[in-house]
Amino acid sequence: MQNLKLRLIVMNFLEFAVWGAYLTCMGNYLGRAGMGEEIAWFYAIQGIVSIFMPTLMGIIADRFIQPQRLLGICHFVSACAMFALCWMGMTEAIPDKATFITTYIISVAFYMPTLALSNTVAFTILKDHNLDTVKDFPPIRVFGTVGFIATMWFVNCASIEDGQMLFTLGESAGKFQYTYMQFLVSGVIGLALSVYCFTLPQCKLVKTEAKSISAALGLNAFKLFKNKRMAMFFIFSALLGMSLQVTNGYATPFITSFKAEFADSFAANNATLLVSLSQVAEALCILLIPFFLKRYGIKTVMLIAMFAWVGRFAFFGLGNPVFPGVILFFLSCIVYGVAFDFFNVSGGLFVDKECDSSVRASAQGLFMLMTNGMGATIGTLIAGKIINHYCQWNADGYLVGDWQSAWLIFAAFSLVVAVAFMLLFKSKREKK
Repeated sequence: MQNLKLRLIVMNFLEFAVWGAYLTCMGNYLGRAGMGEEIAWFYAIQGIVSIFMPTLMGIIADRFIQPQRLLGICHFVSACAMFALCWMGMTEAIPDKATFITTYIISVAFYMPTLALSNTVAFTILKDHNLDTVKDFPPIRVFGTVGFIATMWFVNCASIEDGQMLFTLGESAGKFQYTYMQFLVSGVIGLALSVYCFTLPQCKLVKTEAKSISAALGLNAFKLFKNKRMAMFFIFSALLGMSLQVTNGYATPFITSFKAEFADSFAANNATLLVSLSQVAEALCILLIPFFLKRYGIKTVMLIAMFAWVGRFAFFGLGNPVFPGVILFFLSCIVYGVAFDFFNVSGGLFVDKECDSSVRASAQGLFMLMTNGMGATIGTLIAGKIINHYCQWNADGYLVGDWQSAWLIFAAFSLVVAVAFMLLFKSKREKK
């Protein structure tokens, strides 16, 4: 059994290592490759494909292809697209924008469904070997966050100088966090995971009663909007979801921009490493959720998340990469764990508890649609417009300008959402 858990740990580590190689540092490369103004679209695309691709792949995994094999196929296609992105960046300093974006769409369209497929594979294998998913899966899943952080650190420190790979925390224009090499790292890990998936234990297809198209697509969950309390919850989930991808897309270009003023600053030269503290905080904050939910209830926990988003943005707006301002950057990364986990994880637990078993799975899909789909997509595009208004890419490849106004606008939005949620959403305790 220990060997089985180790195999699933490796799968989860590689699953998120693929994503960590480029998710938070891609903006730095895009700015240098003439696509700085399209950064918001690159992150919005992830939300757009999340609206339909996970559902489509879920149907295929349920009926036609064993989940672990489909997981391998998806990673193979995604990795090939990543290799193509690296090749385009290698051959042209300014790649053709349409071709580059199209290739990126293919990559994320096949990667995003793997987030759900990897869970399906893990749950199925654990159940087939009579293991408890509630007890045994969380320690396995946490290695996914470890994998994400590991590749963030790797691309932050790795660079190629005079044909040799070096690792440095100092200034280096060849660091992978600034170049197309981050896509190569993602592609290599994705290809390795693709092969590894075909060695996992079989997740045999189970013949089930045929569902209607609406049921298969999870559309039955929309009837939850008839319940005023659930409708309010999903609406605010979408509003809060608008904050999810903003710092993923713009935190590293923002911190790196200080190199124009503080060239020797450790933080400005290691933006990806600094931002990785957010993922460390995220892993630790998961442990706090059961206590807070049981003691304070969903409304208080969601409010904590909303005010944490206020802090996430405000600390960025008021900080800088030299002491004592860098303390605010560290605080921003710490509160991110609360902002992300207390919203995403506790929200999923709330949906699971409140919804009837007949629509529980579809309701989780609806929660993801409202947050990571609609909310994150709309929020990222609006954030891109705001940042492009206040900041511009300079000749040295830095996105400079009035960052403070942009971050404080995002903080003000989060504050308005928090106050509105506090006044409009009624928990069961308040109703009693």
